[in-house]
Amino acid sequence: MPTAISAGRRGLTRRQLLVRSASTAALAGFGALAKPYLSRAADRPAIAGIQSGDVASDSAVIWARADRAARMHVECAAVESFASILRAASADAVPERDFTAKLLLDGLPPGQDLFYRVRFEDRDGTSGESRVGHFRTAPADRRPVSFVWSGDVVGQGWGIDPARGGLRSYRTMLNERPDFFIHSGDHIYADCTVPSEQKLPNGEIWRNIVTEEKSAVAQSLDQFRGNYKYNWLDDNFRTFHAEVPMFAQWDDHEVADDWSPLGTTDATGYEADGSSRLVARARRAFHEFMPMRLMPERDGRVYRKIPYGPLLDVFIIDMRSYRDSSWNQQGDPDQARILGQSQLAWLKRELVASDAVWKVIAADLPIGLVSLDAVALGDGPPARREHEIADLLSFMKRAGVRNTVWLTADMHYTAAHHYDPNRAVFQEFEPFWEFVSGPLHAGTWSPGELDNTFGPKAMYQKGCSTEQGDNLAPCFGLQFFGRVDIDGKTGVMTVTLKDVDNHDLWSVDIEPRPDARPGQIMAQHI
Repeated sequence: MPTAISAGRRGLTRRQLLVRSASTAALAGFGALAKPYLSRAADRPAIAGIQSGDVASDSAVIWARADRAARMHVECAAVESFASILRAASADAVPERDFTAKLLLDGLPPGQDLFYRVRFEDRDGTSGESRVGHFRTAPADRRPVSFVWSGDVVGQGWGIDPARGGLRSYRTMLNERPDFFIHSGDHIYADCTVPSEQKLPNGEIWRNIVTEEKSAVAQSLDQFRGNYKYNWLDDNFRTFHAEVPMFAQWDDHEVADDWSPLGTTDATGYEADGSSRLVARARRAFHEFMPMRLMPERDGRVYRKIPYGPLLDVFIIDMRSYRDSSWNQQGDPDQARILGQSQLAWLKRELVASDAVWKVIAADLPIGLVSLDAVALGDGPPARREHEIADLLSFMKRAGVRNTVWLTADMHYTAAHHYDPNRAVFQEFEPFWEFVSGPLHAGTWSPGELDNTFGPKAMYQKGCSTEQGDNLAPCFGLQFFGRVDIDGKTGVMTVTLKDVDNHDLWSVDIEPRPDARPGQIMAQHI
């Protein structure tokens, strides 16, 4: 990945940030209005969107997409005027990547609000419009941290209806001014078409923006790409991603409903090594459109650790790519898996090595909600995929890994689950919390059934009612996300479940326990 060329530095005060953030968001979301003589000119490259991601204390990934082959130029500064440039870098947007480009800006100051400016230059030297975005680097000290998480976007045919405010949850989350956003998966619903209209239970009509690529179930690479491009048509989506860095995860609908590595295919079948060509196309489109650090030596993997200062490490896990290709009830039970041997070993090693007060495990599926597609199968001792989770939880207890919190989406409702060995059939673990939130913009479902294997208790849950019925449209207000705040002095983590109208539905304060972390020496022997 290209890296940046250093320049001077200049500070940014909190007051300056508050004054300038509104104008930056407006420019990022409505750049076509800011300089119409550039963006509307057919002979100048245009920007479809900008975003940042995988932000660390000294670096960030910058992503943008052009409308043609062009060279992306990025400048980063501590002030919106860009009077003094901290870093600058360039990367190519080429047809082979659908004109997307991303690069790594490094050598940045920790714990600071920074602005970045993106423009594209085509092959004959013609420059297009500039767009300005914002991100905040991870702190080097114990200052407060806040972030939001959710998932599930444009599902069940509920697309962008401009008359109903479009993807409203993104505007609500932006108003929270978080340090970053964890997207827990289902950025797209490649297996769900977006029709021009859908009838609502009250007789009204939901009217979608429609595109060719979203009018059919995705099979080709261009169709998968078109699913991501559809979301960029929304003003709320564009403005949010220009202002808030994203830590991207994936789930099933980036490929197909409940997909597995070997059991999901289309008419083109498999490669010689047995891998699915459909999954390969979906994976390629995902990595093209996500602001993730490039790891070519790691075969495009999704799971990774993102350190965010002394208070927080985020562990993004992948519960799709390494699972067995069954419905968790068929085949050899000894072959059942959800994480896979290599990922499980990596997660154990990184958890033990973590110096952060809190270890957030961002999972694309919940642990204790009964689902043939996930982990839990029903009450009783661990079975099939539950064995991997039991292994991980018991390891964390033996290794003294404490202060872990699990975050996920997927279920299309919001809930707080507390896991306690005193309520569990399997008891070799320390108590912990799991929080579920979503959808951001999709059909809402009713709460599911919990499995007592690991002793979860629903402390709060909210979804659609029996009277409302499943697949409730986004306009009825049951769209959810969660917010996490970590106090810089006490280390107390506050988790708040929220809805699209920014109501605080439920909240809990979790005090950190003293962490008897064994440290790097033990980690090297796992």
